[in-house]
Amino acid sequence: MTGPDTFDGDFPAVIAAARRRAPWALERIYTTLSPAVAGLLRVQGAAEPDDLTSEVFVGVLRNVDAFDGDEASFRSWVFTIAYRRLADERRRHRRRPPPEPLDGRADIPAAVDVEADVDRALAADRIRRLCDRLAPRQRDVLVLRLFGRLTVVEVARVLGTTPQAVKALQRRGYEAIARMLDHEGVTP
Repeated sequence: MTGPDTFDGDFPAVIAAARRRAPWALERIYTTLSPAVAGLLRVQGAAEPDDLTSEVFVGVLRNVDAFDGDEASFRSWVFTIAYRRLADERRRHRRRPPPEPLDGRADIPAAVDVEADVDRALAADRIRRLCDRLAPRQRDVLVLRLFGRLTVVEVARVLGTTPQAVKALQRRGYEAIARMLDHEGVTP
């Protein structure tokens, strides 16, 4: 598998350089995996997905020496860190909800391409609404499989369950989304 979220065969060199703290390797890890991690965190409803993404990669940098495995294992390891950071954030917010901004509105950065930004926001909002209607474990499985591109075994490891349970949750999650889309009159 090659593409924007893979290392295109360079993984051994990248991980070796990252262990030496070579800036180019750390940048490559971040630019390769951060869009998928941020997407996972957004769909999962993280309060500050960009900040949380940064925390994930600080954890990756801090612990890269302890990692041992291939590219697929590394990807799984990064998404495990992301999932745990998200769980930490949820526990923090349950104990102490974040304060509201003083003016009641969040700061909105200036958009370069308004039409594209609106299209992305609408699509992300629709995906988030569909995912919010799923059972939490179904949502976790689908998000890790689709955004994280983790295997069934890797998702099972992240969630602390069996591959059979992951397959069943995935199937039921897809069926639930198909029913929602059918109900809305949308053909999947």
